[in-house]
Amino acid sequence: MIQNFDYHTPTRVIFGKGVVEQLPEVMKPLGKRILLAYGGGSIKRMGLYQKVKDLLKDFEITELSGIEPNPKYDPSVLEGVRLCKENDIEAILSVGGGSVLDCCKAIAGGAKYDGDPWDLITYKEETKAALPIVDIMTLAATGSEYDAGVVISRTETNDKVPYQSPYLYPVCSFLYPTYTFTVNAKHTAAGVADAFNHVLEQYFCSDHNMVADGFCEALLRTLIHYAPIAIAKPDDYEARAEIMYACMYGCNGILELGNSPSGWPMHAIEHALSAYYDITHGEGLAIITPRWMRHILSPRTMERFVSLGTAIYGIDPNLPEKEIAEQTIDRTYKFFESIGLPMHLRQVGIDESRLREMAAHVKEDVMQQGEQYVVLSEDDVYGILHDSL
Repeated sequence: MIQNFDYHTPTRVIFGKGVVEQLPEVMKPLGKRILLAYGGGSIKRMGLYQKVKDLLKDFEITELSGIEPNPKYDPSVLEGVRLCKENDIEAILSVGGGSVLDCCKAIAGGAKYDGDPWDLITYKEETKAALPIVDIMTLAATGSEYDAGVVISRTETNDKVPYQSPYLYPVCSFLYPTYTFTVNAKHTAAGVADAFNHVLEQYFCSDHNMVADGFCEALLRTLIHYAPIAIAKPDDYEARAEIMYACMYGCNGILELGNSPSGWPMHAIEHALSAYYDITHGEGLAIITPRWMRHILSPRTMERFVSLGTAIYGIDPNLPEKEIAEQTIDRTYKFFESIGLPMHLRQVGIDESRLREMAAHVKEDVMQQGEQYVVLSEDDVYGILHDSL
């Protein structure tokens, strides 16, 4: 049965070739003083940095560079908040991938708050305002360009926490697939794995409906089809555009409309991995996903596996349900492996030494929040991690 929902997404998306030319007209109503935020040197190597500076020649630009993957509260968020307050910034322009944009969202909220921004990120205080955000995406992965969510890491406490507020939706997102041509095979595959998992997190739920299922299944088929093409031919516009379009829908709520919540357990487990070891998020998800799937397989969950396997892998629906489910898990593993992703924790530098500590952290700090499709104990989480070695 379709559950009640109340849905609103205020973000304007401008998608396609050459769309970044519209940047000045989008920024103009937001103010003259702009914080330009980006990561490493990739936007300079591809010429996007200079393009943005030329387009915004009539604006006052303050720069925040060096934002890391798995964006850090200290220094990036705190430095961004400081720059916004000291320079009376009126709007933020994020140029880069989802990590840069997540950092910018946290900065946007913190810039409008007088206390420690961590209070907002951990919901000790309510976010009541934020600076407007515009983004130009250079990586297809997180879907942050079309949602109000953030994930921020705090290294000293091994925390990687989600933060959401309706004030954090971007005003406008520019999706120009050509800017993803230079993304290497590793990060292309990791981005696909991230988006793939976003869909699965919302597909595995107790109450679901045909519309939501169909949307999820179409996105997964798109990623399965185009990921190998984009990796083999990085400048294939069609493949890059299809992946970017599919990734956009990851976390903005459309995929779960009318469904019951899932609890996002795979992300909860992976957040511990990347908080403790700072690994690439999509790689961690690729490793965890098939192990979580196998761990929760039961007569109660069987229907979801059968539906998924027949819809996205074309598995014969006349086979026994258990066989379909097993094939579904195996095909998911093989898909991730086929696009070059590591499939064992040891491959990304994680051994058994801290598994129990991470399992306790996941259960205590994350798994207590909200409804879960399958309730996991600390021992369950440890088992999934151990199976992933």
